[in-house]
Amino acid sequence: MTLLKLHMIKTLKYAGIFKSGGLVYGALELAFRGRTHWTMMLAGGVCAIFLYLIATKSREALWKKWIMGGAVITTVEFVTGIVVNIVLGWNVWSYANSWANLFGQICLLFSLLWVGLSIPGIWVMTLVGRRFFKEG
Repeated sequence: MTLLKLHMIKTLKYAGIFKSGGLVYGALELAFRGRTHWTMMLAGGVCAIFLYLIATKSREALWKKWIMGGAVITTVEFVTGIVVNIVLGWNVWSYANSWANLFGQICLLFSLLWVGLSIPGIWVMTLVGRRFFKEG
């Protein structure tokens, strides 16, 4: 197999993971919040790629992968919030009234929820890696 073909396969793999993660996150937000924003689907896609990498590349204990997943999702949410809510002023969400928030972009409660979401997320990404890409 040529190097170009391997690169194309890898690009398609990550594009599929990104798209799936974005759609799943958008659907979750619609189900629980009743609305979403297109930037949340981009953030969900980025999170899915990171969860996939944690699930398939990390040799850490499972509980550590869950914590890493929660930390990554919180970080992506924070960076997205700074850009979308503060720099661009789109006001997609605000945790300003939540306890233990940072600039209204993340808060402790949702960081803990992201760890909880990482439990099925890591499990699904491990299955995806093993079944479709022989990884993990």
